[in-house]
Amino acid sequence: MWQFAGSRANEVASQAKRRSCGQGSYRGTPSVVPEALRAGSVSRRSLVKRMKVALGVTGGIAAYKAAEIVRLLQDRAIRVQVIMTRSAQEFIRPLTFAALSGEKVITGMFAPGEEQAATTDSAKIDSANLDSAIEHIAVAQSIDALLVAPATADVLAHFAQGIASDFLTTLYLATTAPVVVAPAMNVNMWNHPATQANLEILRQRGVKVVEPGAGYLACGMTGSGRLAENEAIVTAVLEALGASQDLSGETVLVTAGPTREKIDPARYLTNRSSGRMGYAVAEAALRRGARVLLVSGPTALTPPAAAEVTRVESAEQMRDAVLNLLPQSTIVIKTAAVSDYRAKSIFGQKLKRKGPMVLELEPTADILKEISSRKQSQIIVGFAAETENVLENARQKLASKQLDAIVVNDVSREGVGFDSDRNQVTIITNDEVVDVPETTKWEVAQRVLDQAVRIRQRRKSPVKA
Repeated sequence: MWQFAGSRANEVASQAKRRSCGQGSYRGTPSVVPEALRAGSVSRRSLVKRMKVALGVTGGIAAYKAAEIVRLLQDRAIRVQVIMTRSAQEFIRPLTFAALSGEKVITGMFAPGEEQAATTDSAKIDSANLDSAIEHIAVAQSIDALLVAPATADVLAHFAQGIASDFLTTLYLATTAPVVVAPAMNVNMWNHPATQANLEILRQRGVKVVEPGAGYLACGMTGSGRLAENEAIVTAVLEALGASQDLSGETVLVTAGPTREKIDPARYLTNRSSGRMGYAVAEAALRRGARVLLVSGPTALTPPAAAEVTRVESAEQMRDAVLNLLPQSTIVIKTAAVSDYRAKSIFGQKLKRKGPMVLELEPTADILKEISSRKQSQIIVGFAAETENVLENARQKLASKQLDAIVVNDVSREGVGFDSDRNQVTIITNDEVVDVPETTKWEVAQRVLDQAVRIRQRRKSPVKA
């Protein structure tokens, strides 16, 4: 499917601007990161609702380790908002978490100095007071999980007894999301019957406790009470979110978006692909623990922050990028709508209107077929956009290009496929045919990755005689 387009006319040319560190009306530290990195502006066209975790940081020497937890969660495409207790701020500053997370850091129940606000505008005062009064409810309703790491004996006691004395303990009572705590404290405090009783109460209420490690502690003693390893804490959060890590250890190479084949300095051949399908696959793979290599044609989307992105324009550039990255990959999912043809000759000057003309085209490289011919142990999944004989054509491509699976959709249908947030596909492997009814591209991405995991498992299973 071809269309002519101006080479730059439909691009979003402006880049994200850095926002100055202005003072807000709420408590905490204003973000000083570029606007493009803010979780609220992750993409110009949102693909999925990103999961959000509230990270409570309490007052202990292990508080500095929470900065790494923020990064690890972001690597799984999860938004993080940090809530710090007053004691935590004695060990690490809120600005650190604001810069890492791109979110406001909440440090108390009420905006500092709010009562003495130098303004005569009663409406502004009332608005600020209202925001402060209900923000713990707003955060409680917006998060998918609450993680507290490190969790001191004090905060565990408050949680167990239902004492809401600050923002974090109030948030705990207000949220219905899963709660994960990672205790860290002196060995005697950890072993004290009161602490163990509080932990048992929390476990009975469904709180996931990430057991501390044993070893040399900051206080100079040796024993249990050391904050669990960050990876173990993040794994517990992902389990609470229901995010399987079945792609851990895999490197997934994803191609996405259209390609552009130049005709002259102002025009090119392209197609209707928006890149949403490929970007959804990339984000879903990250969330399931994979390393993701994303080769993207021109799109109006911002890729997942943790993906390793290579931007290309033409089919030839995409071919070179994919073949260069192929040796690093274990799974290849080629969603890109690569141009099948390009102009045989590119004109150096803009073509003038002079009546009818004939544009001679030549085929581009068949990237998918070339990948299959060069693969070693990689799982190769192709995508096919068809308008007739959909399943028959897909099966022919599965065989002729030696794929492990092919995902086919009928692009003649309105409202799904190209330039849409929704899709309806059939996934064909050598062993089964899976129909995926119309749903979001995020859900389609999950089903495609499910098939890749099944193919990997079948390869690992011993062959019965």
